[in-house]
Amino acid sequence: MDKKNKVFIATSLDGYIADKNGSIEWLNSIPNPDNLDMGYSDFVAQIDAIVMGRTTFETVCSFGIDWPYTKPVFILSNTLTELPKQYEGKAFLINGTLTDILEQIHKKEYGQLYIDGGVTIQNFLKEDLIDSITITTIPLLLGGGSSLFGEHQNILEFECTETKQFSNNIVQNTFLRKR
Repeated sequence: MDKKNKVFIATSLDGYIADKNGSIEWLNSIPNPDNLDMGYSDFVAQIDAIVMGRTTFETVCSFGIDWPYTKPVFILSNTLTELPKQYEGKAFLINGTLTDILEQIHKKEYGQLYIDGGVTIQNFLKEDLIDSITITTIPLLLGGGSSLFGEHQNILEFECTETKQFSNNIVQNTFLRKR
């Protein structure tokens, strides 16, 4: 089984994933008349499961929409003891060290993982557990908020392998971890 941890995320031009109020409404501020998904469907088709933090899970639940994922979702949390009943069989609580968590998920035969959520991504990066990052840059300066990367102890080198520009001036770069 091929094991890869992948990030697919949007940021503002100044590198934030949420504004100063914790909102992601700004993601919808750029016109998208063709309703492009910016490669999200193709990305999700290549993954086996999603790993996200509790805050990201709670944000998705707050949208008031049907569960948007068709792949299993593993929720990292040291505080939740159970998930709401409507997510049974769709989302699963998991905790422990990231190495333990990955081992548990890999035992279930999920190798290609979508890592989602700011703190979760930062924690995976701190342990050098990210293999690729696709960043869709929205041409807005938020001036503050939740940074995608935060601070790191070590330099991690990535190589840009693909750049796309969408009709509404949104740029997407894919980076692979150089090891």
